[in-house]
Amino acid sequence: MAHIDNLIEAIKDPQLRAALRAEYDKVTKNRRLGLVFDRHMPESVALPGFAIRDGEKVQVLADGTDDPTKLDATGVWTVTKFGPETALLRDGSGETREVKADQLVATREFGDPIYPGLVSTGRILRGGGTDGEDGGKPFHTVINAENYHALETLLFAYEGQVDAIYIDPPYNTGARDWKYNNDYVDDADPYRHSKWLSFMEKRLRLAKKLLNPSRSVLIVTIDEKEYLRLGLLLEQTFPAATIQMVTSVISAKGAVRPGRFSRVEEYLFFLTQGDAQLTPQSTNMLDLDRVARTEGAPIEWLGLRRREPSSKRGARPNQFFPIYVDEQTGRIHSVGPALDDDVDRHGVAIPAGTVAVWPLDSRGRETLWGLTAHRSCGGRSSPPATRSMRRR
Repeated sequence: MAHIDNLIEAIKDPQLRAALRAEYDKVTKNRRLGLVFDRHMPESVALPGFAIRDGEKVQVLADGTDDPTKLDATGVWTVTKFGPETALLRDGSGETREVKADQLVATREFGDPIYPGLVSTGRILRGGGTDGEDGGKPFHTVINAENYHALETLLFAYEGQVDAIYIDPPYNTGARDWKYNNDYVDDADPYRHSKWLSFMEKRLRLAKKLLNPSRSVLIVTIDEKEYLRLGLLLEQTFPAATIQMVTSVISAKGAVRPGRFSRVEEYLFFLTQGDAQLTPQSTNMLDLDRVARTEGAPIEWLGLRRREPSSKRGARPNQFFPIYVDEQTGRIHSVGPALDDDVDRHGVAIPAGTVAVWPLDSRGRETLWGLTAHRSCGGRSSPPATRSMRRR
């Protein structure tokens, strides 16, 4: 580009030089640098419960269902004649069809005017307040809505006033984890990443309007599928913000994925605006709540105990057993045998000078280790604990 600039400046005819400079500026002005993607439009949203009338944009329910989230995938239609029993529809190409009136769901495409409102569905009073009052205390509001229009609604009252926004978007894994225009986006879609970026950009622009430009923070979670594209999108949408990415350990022992590395962490982008700053901490945040429970002593090892709700004692064989820890040194003394489901752990003999560590959750309920123990394990004569357990 610099070479072209030099060539234009070398033209001696001032009128020709000015004309070429003007045309060149027109071309380069619209050139998009950085992250380039198609901005897919329109994006539509179904509005169950809205009244249907002539001229309304609608979608049609799938056969045999009255669930407004299950549509027949024929796209958006316009009602040309609405009757008490049936309705006549026309699409953008002029094709017509007649359907039952109760099979229609009102729809708005991106850019169509929507005048949303909030309807209270219940409340929980804080302590100190009386019926109908909050006692002047702060309160929380949960909005159940399509996220784009929920953000638009908040703009009416809170534009430029929000201190922090936390976004947990669809990760676009290709496993039917999100929809674009009411259709699941899978890994075979050639525009999969482009649609995701278009989806995200519209919502990030609204979030930017809500945030206080003088002091605010935006936090966005993501995994390895889209973190590179998301980082570029955030830089383009928030050019004045300070952006950092940190890792978050979600499974210390790793989620097994055949043929690939185990998944241990996700990522969080932190965007700070204005004079918003981080407060230094003395902890690395990896040691908190990472210990299982003994019969009173907080001893465990990172990620050893299974933590999913289904991992209760008896759910898997040979994964409920004691690990004996030397009270003086804190080292593993030995590993006890796995208990049958009907055996009370309180009756198990504990070697002298040790404490028994069991896979108990924070409420003292019996769960499972993530390792299995050999039935022969136990006592000082057994092999070292690290050789007496197998990963499951």
